[in-house]
This record gives sequence, C-alpha cells and structure tokens, in this order.
Amino acid sequence: MCFHILTEKDFQLKILYFSSLPSTQIYLKEQLQSKKLTPPVAVVADVQTNGIGSRENGWIYKEGNLFLSFALDVNELPHDLKLESTSIYFSYLLKETLNEFGSKVFLKWPNDLYLENKKIGGMITNITNNKLICGVGINLVNAPKGFQSLDIRISREILIETYFKNIEKKVLWKQVFSIYKLEFENNKEFFTHSDGKKISLESSVLQDDGSLCINGERIYSRR
Repeated sequence: MCFHILTEKDFQLKILYFSSLPSTQIYLKEQLQSKKLTPPVAVVADVQTNGIGSRENGWIYKEGNLFLSFALDVNELPHDLKLESTSIYFSYLLKETLNEFGSKVFLKWPNDLYLENKKIGGMITNITNNKLICGVGINLVNAPKGFQSLDIRISREILIETYFKNIEKKVLWKQVFSIYKLEFENNKEFFTHSDGKKISLESSVLQDDGSLCINGERIYSRR
C-alpha cells in the first residue's frame, strides 16, 4: 500500500493505493467503521477481485481499469444538494471530467456511464453514519463481453486527481441539474430497474431532485 495527499485550498484528500483488494468499497466501509480512516479519503486498487456492481451484481475486474471508492462527510457537500440526488451529482461530475479529456461518454440515469448503447462504468452511492460513500468502476482499457472500454487514453492517476479537483469546487446541484436535464434525452431508449421490475425510460420525466416520474410513479435512485 502507498498513499498520496491531494490538497486543494481547504480540501485535503488522502488517497490510498493497493495492488489488490477484494473490494475497495467494502475495505473503505470497514476502515471508516473502525475509525482507522476518516473523510475525505479515497481507496484505489490495481486489481479488484470481488467488486460490487449495481443491483448487488458483481463488477468483473479487468486489470488496468479504474477501481475507486471514496468517502465524504455529508456536511461538506454543496448546500443545495439533497442526499437523494447524490448519485446523479457525483456521476455527472465524473462524466464531465471524462468529457474534459475528449471522451464522448454520457450519463444514463442515474449513475451509469455509457458510450452509445454500451456501459463503460458506473457508480454506487450510499450514506452511512453521515458519510457519503461512492464506489466507482470504469473500463479504462479492458471490457468484459457486452461492455465497452473508454474511448480515450488517460492515466488513472490524472483522472482521479482531476475528478477530485472538480468535486472540491462544490458546484451547486442546480447548476449540475440544469445541464443534465438538457442531456436527459439520451436516456429515452434505455431502461431502469425499480423493485425488481425493468421499466422503459421512453416516457420518463426528470424531476428537479433527480427522480423520475414514469406513468404517474415517482422513482428515486436507490444506489
């Protein structure tokens, strides 16, 4: 293990690098629970052997890809960011970071990164003891069958550092949402899942808090 301190103004983030972990997210949660680590902190692994994907699926590892988890104190989030909106907020900042380097990746509601019709990565967010914990997986160079790898070449370290610099800016939710709302049309050909059901996004209407209204039902991100 080695670590790096990223310092931007009043934001000092400790980043721990490991050659291998079963899951960066599980490791981070355990360290936070035992108070061996405190936010803001991030954990990165070269290889992740038992990663967690959306809807409790595994995230298949391919060496050279990004396996990252980080924790922030909820009191340090932008003042207008509701906790139910965090998935979209932090996923969109990651998408924007990749776009800065020339990627055409877009955000599929609420936290999946896509190129055309194939997933290249995603994020899981949850709140535990007043701490926001985010797990990120991106196919930087290798993708399993049915998935896609990123359309640009970028070093893991540069991506991580730029992403956290963007987080440190604490862009307001209303600014992020106003842009994402314009891009939401990219979602219409896809599906989402709610209570075990697969639901088309074709007739969905994005609400101000990031939830969706579909056939009169309000659906929130649960991850």
